[in-house]
Amino acid sequence: MAAAVVRRGPAGWWRWHRRVMVCSRTMASKTPVGFVGLGNMGNPMAKNLVKHGYPIVVYDVFPEACKEFQDLGAQVTESPADVAEKADRIITMLPSSPHAQEVYTGGNGILKKVKKGSLLIDSSTIDPAVSKELAKAAENMGAVFMDAPVSGGVGAARAGNLTFMVGGVEQEFNAAKELLTCMGSNVVYCGEVGTGQAAKICNNMLLAISMIGTAEAMNLGIRLGLDPKLLAKILNMSSGRCWSSDTYNPVPGVMEGVPSANNYQGGFGTTLMAKDLGLAQISATSTKTPVPLGSQAHQIYRMMCAKGYAMKDFSAVFQFLREEESL
Repeated sequence: MAAAVVRRGPAGWWRWHRRVMVCSRTMASKTPVGFVGLGNMGNPMAKNLVKHGYPIVVYDVFPEACKEFQDLGAQVTESPADVAEKADRIITMLPSSPHAQEVYTGGNGILKKVKKGSLLIDSSTIDPAVSKELAKAAENMGAVFMDAPVSGGVGAARAGNLTFMVGGVEQEFNAAKELLTCMGSNVVYCGEVGTGQAAKICNNMLLAISMIGTAEAMNLGIRLGLDPKLLAKILNMSSGRCWSSDTYNPVPGVMEGVPSANNYQGGFGTTLMAKDLGLAQISATSTKTPVPLGSQAHQIYRMMCAKGYAMKDFSAVFQFLREEESL
């Protein structure tokens, strides 16, 4: 890849511009791509990079998560810093802000061995303020950091149909998009660093609210004597239709291939939803934005975590409502 070019803007800010050569994806794929975080989402995302011909260099805190990729020909490393030593384009997919801070700025973090001009793409969902901090730290090391959180869940990650919400220096967007289009069908530039996270936080707050609403409506209908499949069919041809009802229905037996059909295993964990709603609350407080339904959703998912649902998919709110009569 072409070297990064350093320019000082009129206001004194360093700006990094990558000259992207006009070449085929086959040629681009000869350059290894680093991937850190091979969990429920990171695993299929990294596999889609392999399917598109990219050699990958991987790291995960759980070594067993890497074995599958070693069998696929990936280089497995001992730390995020080692990934940075071997690749100048790195994607991270991590559970929370503290994890992201450790992976980037910790003792064995990416920034310990990052190459100048490297492109760092974080697809975790974290506090926008943390994304900005990491971008500044990367800039100080001569690298470019972009936030690119995702929407779509594990199913979309497997199918390569994720939506990426990207924040960062606009001149770097095409370089990031080259990789992200291997894993997603929608790659949207949102603005400066942190705006991708802002879009994701808003999306997940709405998702939590709509999932609770779908669960409540389905539970009420069932108790009124309606067949759940019939009720779902009616909702999905009526004004109540939403992603939670027509694509990810929370009622067991209504749909195949979703967590509710597998005892709420896999998918997007309740702990992660509670974490994202917490980020929305922090942002709402800092901007003095009223989010009464978002606040209520946050409390419900926190209660679920306390009641033993932490490791279940967030659609288990249906089961929670069925069992918690006190609500």
